[in-house]
Amino acid sequence: MDDKIKYEIEFPIHVSPSLLYQYISTPSGLSEWYADNVNSRGEFFTFIWSESEEKAKLIGKKSGERIKFRWMEDEEEDYYFELRIQVDEITKDVSLMVTDFAEEDELEEGKMLWENMISNLKQILGST
Repeated sequence: MDDKIKYEIEFPIHVSPSLLYQYISTPSGLSEWYADNVNSRGEFFTFIWSESEEKAKLIGKKSGERIKFRWMEDEEEDYYFELRIQVDEITKDVSLMVTDFAEEDELEEGKMLWENMISNLKQILGST
């Protein structure tokens, strides 16, 4: 298997960091925009879409700031995806930073998928 490439995308979002954190860190919040349904048992999350189901382990969390998951299929690897809230100290603008990994030939597809999902999130939050 080829090594995956790490990438980071910044999405400005006009919403309070505390509200945004609820949508990126809780099963109910994630199931509003990321998957059709999300269940959690301790540090294990199950993401359910109409055609598939993926399990991820919560590998990092800082309340109000970020959450980091590793897909169980990547358990032996250093790959993860992280959702991090960044607030500009001067302007107080809020951005959601997405860090993920993709194989080189799937990089653009991965970025487009995040753009679509974050667009859904912005719609739900009323932040266009």
